[in-house]
Amino acid sequence: MDTCSFCGREKNDVDLLIAGMEGHICNNCIEQAHAIIEEEFKKKGSDFNIGDVPLLKPKELKSFLDQYIIGQEDAKKILCVAVYNHYKRLSQPISNDDTEIEKSNIIMVGETGTGKTLLAKTIAKMLHVPFTIVDATVLTEAGYVGEDIESLLTRLLQAADYDVEAAQRGIVFIDEIDKIARKSDNPSITRDVSGEGVQQGLLKLLEGAVVNVPPQGGRKHPEQKMIAVDTRNILFICGGAFDGIQKKIAQRLNTRMVGYGASKKNENIDRENMLQYVAPHDLKSFGLIPEIIGRLPVLVHLNPLDRNALRQILTEPKNSIIKQYIKLFEIDDIELTVEDETLEFIVDKAVEFKLGARGLRSICEMIMTDAMFELPSNGEKKLVITREYAESRIDRASAQRLKAS
Repeated sequence: MDTCSFCGREKNDVDLLIAGMEGHICNNCIEQAHAIIEEEFKKKGSDFNIGDVPLLKPKELKSFLDQYIIGQEDAKKILCVAVYNHYKRLSQPISNDDTEIEKSNIIMVGETGTGKTLLAKTIAKMLHVPFTIVDATVLTEAGYVGEDIESLLTRLLQAADYDVEAAQRGIVFIDEIDKIARKSDNPSITRDVSGEGVQQGLLKLLEGAVVNVPPQGGRKHPEQKMIAVDTRNILFICGGAFDGIQKKIAQRLNTRMVGYGASKKNENIDRENMLQYVAPHDLKSFGLIPEIIGRLPVLVHLNPLDRNALRQILTEPKNSIIKQYIKLFEIDDIELTVEDETLEFIVDKAVEFKLGARGLRSICEMIMTDAMFELPSNGEKKLVITREYAESRIDRASAQRLKAS
């Protein structure tokens, strides 16, 4: 009679006996081996895994983000905890108790160029999970010109090479979420097909549902083959500038400042950064429906970038803007040097334009374009960007725009 090669039990004494090339193993030994493996992973600090990649603790996640993103300490901390808890929830085996950990989708509020998209992209790169960015402005209700709401899952499937299992553990970043805010509180005969209609359609995806997705995108039709995607374990991160929400926040704070000591409380409010006081109620006042706010329980604000932060962004992160230009010129065997005074000038212009980190890139492009056009052909091997050179290129670009207008 067949026996287990590990414990020696006979087939009649166990529930299951699996045959191998030159032996057998019973279900009891399999369970014990699995417990030993889990214990070993815990000792090594790899309690949770996404596929074959160990999930790092929140502090380790933040240390990775610090290499790429300057400032935004509170936002990074909240995001790391939310992502860690989400994938920790996926790693837990189904238990017999009634405690079910719900999904914690995230909404990020911050001015343009403060790093909302970069935060989401960087954390997805570290976790090695499928990631896609979807612009909410192109989404409309089914049957109208624009993209169906399910198209964002099509993008995620494409990012996962149509591996449904991998896609169902991925991250979707919905950008410009503020652009689908309800246009008015007053009901009218006209349908808000790209505003409240899209918000209503997003509810089932954010909550978790099995959705039939057209694999190549586009509109659904009866003869089309669909792929069923379960969104319960997909992490949704929404981001938006919410331009004008500062007024909503100010109104709410002022209504609470009535009576004795009101002026004293008023002094403690930082009027230069009202976004730090953002609350779900403000998002509702802005035009997001209560149901969608409830499905985005983690609210993160991003601080506007000050001059020091912009200066650091230019040179310090692993993929900083100046390092990228140095690499571009290096490919053509050209050594690029940017003087400190030039960096200060670039930061001054970015502050003037009020475009955040994106403004830095635009200004650098204006300064570097002529050199990138000329140098690969004329054989020069060294380029030093002085403040005078940078000023001349910015003035020239500004003059050309004035002529065009």
